[in-house]
Amino acid sequence: MGEPREKNALQRAIKAATRIEAHELQATVLSFFFVFVLMAAYFMLRPVRDSLSSDWNDVQLSWLWTSTFFVSAIAVSIYGAVISRLRLQVIVPAVYAFFALSFVAFYVAASTLGENDLINRAYYVWISVFSLYHLSVFWTFMSGLYNKEQAKRLFAIIGMGASAGALAGPAVAALFVKQIGNLNLLLIATVMIVATIPIIFRLEHLRESRLGNTDMPGNLSTDSKLSGNPFSGFKTFVSNPYLLAIGLFILLYVVMNTFIYFELRKMLGEFDRDTRTQIWASIDLAVNSLAFVTALFVTGRLATRFGMPTTLALIPLFMVGGWLVVALSPVLVVMAGLQIARRAGNYAITRPGREMLFTAVDADTRFKAKPVVDIVVYRGGDVLTAWMYTALTTTLGLGLAGISVVAAAIAAPWALAGIYLGRDYDRRGNDSD
Repeated sequence: MGEPREKNALQRAIKAATRIEAHELQATVLSFFFVFVLMAAYFMLRPVRDSLSSDWNDVQLSWLWTSTFFVSAIAVSIYGAVISRLRLQVIVPAVYAFFALSFVAFYVAASTLGENDLINRAYYVWISVFSLYHLSVFWTFMSGLYNKEQAKRLFAIIGMGASAGALAGPAVAALFVKQIGNLNLLLIATVMIVATIPIIFRLEHLRESRLGNTDMPGNLSTDSKLSGNPFSGFKTFVSNPYLLAIGLFILLYVVMNTFIYFELRKMLGEFDRDTRTQIWASIDLAVNSLAFVTALFVTGRLATRFGMPTTLALIPLFMVGGWLVVALSPVLVVMAGLQIARRAGNYAITRPGREMLFTAVDADTRFKAKPVVDIVVYRGGDVLTAWMYTALTTTLGLGLAGISVVAAAIAAPWALAGIYLGRDYDRRGNDSD
């Protein structure tokens, strides 16, 4: 009798701390580990990408970001065509297998050709595509695995896995890159990405056996396929006001990301490439340490107690004040601090809140329209803001203080977009109840 009482006591303690029900525990842990591995792999590759960026000037980097947008748009179109012909059961594991093979190809090319600027630029673009794809596909899978009520309680906990992985990945890069070299990080990341595939199939089994979500749209255990039109995701996006609002929210987020990234890149230009990798990795460590703590103690309670408008508007409102602080004190340590706070808030609060918005859509919207929002809109925003930043700095001659004032002015409508979108989501939830 002791063991059941101890087990029940443990379950009650877990539920009190995390709000996870006993039948959800295994799936939540596996989901946590799934995104942990993905993010650890990506964050081993990200500092390598960012270390290359200081080799190029603003115009060259803007062209790379433009190339990333077009590659992303083409990739989403090809993805839409391919998944229209695949069973749902193989879509998600096939995406990760494909990216793993691509990193092996980069390893072989770089090993064969040595230091090559064309390969460096191709790698920079491809990692930028992967940076959105791997999480978009993951959250697509999650939004079809858990129902709306479970998502509000569990997505913040699952998102902690992303923060934990984003701690482990840059730790490996920061501590060992000078011993093993940038190139070998690709092979380590490849093995990790492949390791997520068995987790996908186990989670699919748990959807029906433990979670009880047999009627969720986009059930990968079925033999069903998506609609045959490879461009239906684009059509759904432009015709759906709800998705357009999400797209606007992401677009304004991208402005914050781009402006900070370009300024930090310039500030780090005086360091050698391996040192830059270490600095970027150290920023990642700080970001994800803060994000982990925030997700554990804040996010779930914030979403359930104050609702989605507050959840989505909190970080944008913080950025208004943060940019004004940078305008008054435009130095590296302040800019790095703003980057850490912004990204930690995104991982712990804004991103889980944003992903909750997709828990009540059909499979075609989830698999086809969501990548358009997450990837094409995001990278389109990259292009627009990269060239806008270049115009502000090269044409108008604005320095960091001037850029900060412009960014603060843009952060305000970002907050308003979050409030509008959160209210729309809450209204939809009430209508469905």
